[in-house]
Parts: sequence; C-alpha cells; structure tokens
Amino acid sequence: MNIHEYQAKKLLKGYGVSVSDGAPVLSAADIAGAVKSLPGPVYVVKSQIHAGGRGKGKFKELAPDAKGGVRVTFSADDAIKNATEMFGKTLVTNQTGAAGKQVNRLYIEDGADIARELYLSMLIDRTVGRPAFVVSTEGGMDIEQVAHDTPEKIITLAVDPTTGLTAADIAKLSDALKLEGDARKDAETLFPQLYRAFTEKDMSLLEVNPLIVMKTGQLRVLDAKVSFDNNSLFRHPDVVALRDMTEEDAKEIEASKYELSYVALDGNIGCMVNGAGLAMSTMDIIKLYGAEPANFLDVGGGASKEKVTAAFKIITADPQVKGILVNIFGGIMKCDVIAEGVIAAVKEVGLKVPLVVRLEGTNVELGKKIINESGLNVISANDLDDAAQKIVAAIKGT
Repeated sequence: MNIHEYQAKKLLKGYGVSVSDGAPVLSAADIAGAVKSLPGPVYVVKSQIHAGGRGKGKFKELAPDAKGGVRVTFSADDAIKNATEMFGKTLVTNQTGAAGKQVNRLYIEDGADIARELYLSMLIDRTVGRPAFVVSTEGGMDIEQVAHDTPEKIITLAVDPTTGLTAADIAKLSDALKLEGDARKDAETLFPQLYRAFTEKDMSLLEVNPLIVMKTGQLRVLDAKVSFDNNSLFRHPDVVALRDMTEEDAKEIEASKYELSYVALDGNIGCMVNGAGLAMSTMDIIKLYGAEPANFLDVGGGASKEKVTAAFKIITADPQVKGILVNIFGGIMKCDVIAEGVIAAVKEVGLKVPLVVRLEGTNVELGKKIINESGLNVISANDLDDAAQKIVAAIKGT
C-alpha cells in the first residue's frame, strides 16, 4: 500500500525526523489557507499522486511548456496561483503512463536552502534476508539512471536485525554520503529514526530523494515515498486509514475485497490463473505469441466458487479485454471448482468475448465435463502453449 508524500512526512515526523513545515490541500478551497499557514517567502507546491517523476511531468490540460507537478514559488500570491492552476488537472509522468493521474491533493511546503542533495532509501534486501539502506551522493536525480551510468556511486548496507542499526553502520553510511560536521552528527540521530520507522511500521520501501544538507549544515528529509507490506496492514489500522482509493484501479480495489491478487495491465487478453509463477508464465507466453495481457490475476490455491466467480466478473468488467484465458493447474485448487465458478460468472454477466480454458491436475476430468456440458461457447486447450496460441488467434479473428 502506498501513501502520499505529506502523509509519509507526518508519519516520519512522529519518529522525530526533520522535515520542512507544510500544509496539505484536499480541496481548492484549502489553497489560500494552506499558503497563509506557512512563513514564506519561498513556497514549494507539490502534486500528490502515487507516482514518481512529478517535477518533470506535464499537465494534459495545460500548455506543453507549462511547469511540472512540483513548483518553487517566491510569494504567497504566486503559490496560490500555481496551486489553483495545478489542482484537479491530470499529471502525466514517466511512471503514470499516457493516461496520467488526476491531482486531487496538493502539498504546499516551506522552502529550504539546499547545499547538497543526497539519495537514501530503505528496503528488504532479499538476497540476504535483511533490511538494507541504499545511499548515494547523487540525490535529486533518477536513481535508475545513476545505477546504469555510475553504479559505483550507489552503496548498499544490510542491517543485522538481531543487533539493529549500529554505530559502525551509521559511520559507514555517513562515509558513503561524505557527511561532515553538523550533518554527520545529525546522521547519528536521523538514520536510527528512519530504521525504526521502517521496521516498526512494516514498510516495504522508504525512499528519501532528496535527503538534503542545508546551508546551515543540518540534514533534512525533503521528499519521502513510503510503501507498506500489505500482509502486515492488520497490525497497523493507523496506516490503513491513510489509504487513498482514488489513486487505485477500481478493479484492483474490488479484487482486494475477495483477497484476489490482481494487477491491471494495458493489454487485451484477460488472464485467470492459480499461482503467481503460473500467472507470470501465462503472461509471458501471451506476449510470445504477439499479444498483451490485460491483467495479472492469481485466484490462489484454495479459491472458492464465489471467489472464482468474482475474479471472472472483474476481468469481464474491463472494456479493453477482447479475450479471456483461464489457465488452471489443480493442486490444492480443484479444476471442478474453477469450472463451476466460470460457469456461474458467465451466466451472471454473459460472455461477449472468446474464452479459452486449459485445465490440468486435481479433478481435471470432472472440470472438463462440467465445462463441456455447460453449453458455453468455450475453446478447450490441451496445454499452456496450445492455450496461448488459441486465445491470440481468437482475438485476431483467425
């Protein structure tokens, strides 16, 4: 689960982290009050969407040469003008896709005197099974580009969870970031604060880009991107309360109600599969034969008829779907349960696109019998390769 920058900063501030003063804007009527609550004269107006690259983004409704989704202004009137122009518009960045995201929230922040921009993030390093810091002196830039061009400038430090963040760890991070004087002293407080927030709140990502050294020599978190492990949310009702469903795909929200693993994609072949690995293989082979998957959908190993029915309805609700591939390898999941769920869903919502079904494993013969005797116009497949070829051919009308 992702949260907005202003929410992330408020959370981090609760751990003592140094952040700039700021005020969220949840409606156009809040703009003037938010600006007047800050001292100025420098204000930073930031679009709040769940995507990176906001500063370089462009608004669909504005001229191509208009400023992006993060703007530095130098008077209260200018801040109000820019915030009014940005609010409610559609921001397109390198992470939103061509459709962009509507800016329904802004964050207006006090300006900061920046001497240096650094990069810092925390994540779980699965190669060693530990939380890790990733730092670089190249802050404020596209970290993927830094990794590609100058990988030696990115330093990773895994932390032993049995000892926590040690003084030696802090010294290594400070050395990597070339911190001196007051900034190095601030690091002794800041790094443990970030580590504690990351571990206590079950974050999957904590990215600070940039972490700045101000002209006063102090460290400050200037931007914050935070994601949480969905499997841990039951422990954090305060985090769940921060969820902004307007930033999520409606189909993904519906899928979460049934505990389905669903991710919307840009293709036109809907996929219903059991098992994440099999789902990935199914999407890959669809691409191999020249088409694109419309979704990732894993119904899980113990799905009920009701869950399968819900999954099928979610797929068919996508107007981009021109064909559906059901690919089930029955282990814990029984093929007859899948068959009954598909039939129930088709009877409820109808079937307007080609449907290819490949079943294998537990109760496969019963599952096939149920499908064959249903009267549905279903294309049967013998294996995954056969299924992919048939659904691609069906949507192309061959």
